[in-house]
Amino acid sequence: MKKAVILTVSGRVQNVGFRFHTQKAAQKHGISGFVKNLYDGSVYIEAEGEEENLGQFVLWCHQGPAWARVDRVNIQNSQVQDYEAFSIR
Repeated sequence: MKKAVILTVSGRVQNVGFRFHTQKAAQKHGISGFVKNLYDGSVYIEAEGEEENLGQFVLWCHQGPAWARVDRVNIQNSQVQDYEAFSIR
């Protein structure tokens, strides 16, 4: 069953390739949606996919790429938007 979440990732997550690596992780796990930087220094992600794949992707977001430092991940359930792919905005 397809599920959707909105993630807000805080920490050292901008200027470390976080969005690029998030897109790669999403593609690996079959997740669609998008990622963008927010003005407050956090990263905003809308992600949707099969429940198990989405769980794996969310776990990845708690780590991020090697040079990032994830301090907090806020997770909200969301409506499925049927995104075609996973993009960087």
